[in-house]
Amino acid sequence: MKLTIIGYWLLVGIFLPSYVVQGTHNTPRLVAVPAAPIGDGVDVRKFPSYFAFGAATAAYQIEGGWNEDGKGASVWDTLTHQHPELVVDRANGDVAADSYHRFREDIAALEEVGFSFYRFSISWSRILPEGDLSSLRLAGIQYYNNLINSLLEANITPVVTMLHYDVPQYVQNLGGLASPLFVQYFKIYADTLFRYFGDRVKVWITHNEPWDFCVTGYGSGTEGPLVHAPGVGEYLCAHHVLLSHATVFHLYDEKYRKEQAGSVGITLSGRFFYPANSKTGPDVVDRALQYQLGWFAHPLFSGAGGYPPLMVQEIADHSLRENRTMSRLPEMSDEIKQFIRGSADFLGYNYYSSRLVELDKRDYNESSPPSVEKDTGVLYSVDRSWKRAKSSWLYVVPKGLRGVLNWFKKEYNNPPVLITENGYSDDGQLEDHERIDFYRSHLTQLLDAILIDKCNVFGFTTWSIVDNFEWLRGYSEKFGLYHVNFSSSNRERVPKLSSKFFKTVIQSGTIPT
Repeated sequence: MKLTIIGYWLLVGIFLPSYVVQGTHNTPRLVAVPAAPIGDGVDVRKFPSYFAFGAATAAYQIEGGWNEDGKGASVWDTLTHQHPELVVDRANGDVAADSYHRFREDIAALEEVGFSFYRFSISWSRILPEGDLSSLRLAGIQYYNNLINSLLEANITPVVTMLHYDVPQYVQNLGGLASPLFVQYFKIYADTLFRYFGDRVKVWITHNEPWDFCVTGYGSGTEGPLVHAPGVGEYLCAHHVLLSHATVFHLYDEKYRKEQAGSVGITLSGRFFYPANSKTGPDVVDRALQYQLGWFAHPLFSGAGGYPPLMVQEIADHSLRENRTMSRLPEMSDEIKQFIRGSADFLGYNYYSSRLVELDKRDYNESSPPSVEKDTGVLYSVDRSWKRAKSSWLYVVPKGLRGVLNWFKKEYNNPPVLITENGYSDDGQLEDHERIDFYRSHLTQLLDAILIDKCNVFGFTTWSIVDNFEWLRGYSEKFGLYHVNFSSSNRERVPKLSSKFFKTVIQSGTIPT
């Protein structure tokens, strides 16, 4: 980790609600304030004074305006237009919540709840439809300038995700994340973002949930960009995620950090795991964690760098048994390990659910197609007592959040963590008591992780401020604190009961019972 104590204060200071306004255009310049040691001198059941709450969205899921003002197609435009049968309700994000025209209504919702920051993503194909500066669209730049400036006028800190699944189709035509070309294209894109927005955006997230989009997008091929290359494509995608992230981090260090004084991180997703039976030892739980979270976190946050040794050894062995001349997991030279290691100011983490695991005792079968699941070598299940949300994959396991945070603390020397997503799906009812119960239980576990376990967490982000397009589930599942009337051309936003719950949490710093 390259984060010094002063750097940590800066990172925390970015999220503090109080700041000194200097310069033109009422641009906040956030003043770093030394934070009290975690858990010291605070009420044991209150969030620390520096702790911040925000809400998150993603460009394709809310913006709409899919081809306006010169925007190019993304892989999700291509998927939903060419294969509508893959989406449960045959829907798409062409209009979605229409935030391209109604972003001020989203900001009004954020203000009403009292969130101090807003995590949103930028659509790469809206500003660079062909990936690089040859296709720069100033209308797209202006849209995000308007959004950022409006957030700052409302005293809401913008937290920007560079890529949230929606790779430009043009870049995908060149190979997307399976190609080393992606690293250079992503660097050009990030440089454009820093140059146009970095004077006001101080918190950057390069990639969102690489495990998810690499495994489903480049492995099983079940989601955008629909590349079916199991056991190979996932690892190529992940390798270029890490290289592109580190490249952008070093670009910021060398060219922008001194003047812009911001932070660059990455958001990972992953479940926590519990033994499925008495015969399942802690080594099996750690195996599952290494193959999901460690795959990306170990190269960035561990002392040694590189992929988890377990993955390196086993995938090489599996590849040899498949008569391959090289491992399906790309090799990292010592130079590349050092280039990636420590290239993050903070770890973003999305938590939704957990699973039970046990070792898959079947011998590795080299004659069947390879996959990450086969390499991992564990069987997943759920506890029948766990409640399920509307989403078929979302079982409510609040203690898993505390479990993962403690694993980060133990495995990576307690890095600064921002919870970048946590949320609950239902049918969209306004009296969303089950969502409130979900958040109450997860915030309780989070508070225990901070105050009792001394896990280094400085903020929490709810998914999502408004109902939106939920990928292959279309509009059949709702995660928002605000209902969106998708049958109306005005896309009215209506607050749900959960928005009032969060307003109370933020105002009091406590969790209502």
